[in-house]
Amino acid sequence: MSTDTRVTVTSDAVLDAALTLFAQRGYHGTALSQIAEVLGIRTPSLYNHMRSKHELLLTIVDETTAGVLADFHQAIAGTTDPEQRLYQATLVYARRHATHTREALVVNRDTASLVQPHRDQMQQRRREHGYAMRGLIAEGVAAGVFTVNSPALASFAIREMCVSIARWFRPDGEFTAPAVAEQYTRFALRIVNAKSA
Repeated sequence: MSTDTRVTVTSDAVLDAALTLFAQRGYHGTALSQIAEVLGIRTPSLYNHMRSKHELLLTIVDETTAGVLADFHQAIAGTTDPEQRLYQATLVYARRHATHTREALVVNRDTASLVQPHRDQMQQRRREHGYAMRGLIAEGVAAGVFTVNSPALASFAIREMCVSIARWFRPDGEFTAPAVAEQYTRFALRIVNAKSA
């Protein structure tokens, strides 16, 4: 039997429990009572740490999409070589999907459940990352180091390939996160027919 007087809950713990349940059951398949049950508290006590279930989803999507863009910009900083830029950008994106599987599952499935204007804002961040990856590939084509007819399709293929990691990767499985990220990055270079691939 749960009792609030015996349990100390933080806002981070509420967010973490919501993240796990959203990843497992989906945003619409998760009730606030289920989050409270995981934490061992009564549902009304959740409102000491959040305003709504929607706010939890928004926080998850906001932090994750911001993190993806920050990863991207940090990864390509310091080099102008198109192949190295695509290599580093793909490596960090693939690794994120192996190490942040819950976040990836929630963002890719449940962003559409956000209300406006938040939904458009978060989708715009995702498009920004897509355009940036496409731009890297176009730069490589212009420099003669990639050979691909459509940078847009190549970018889409690479990003979707990386996103899929979150659906199957397990930390206790056959492959480590760094090994998966490295191999997927090699696949990406083959997609664009990089000279070194």
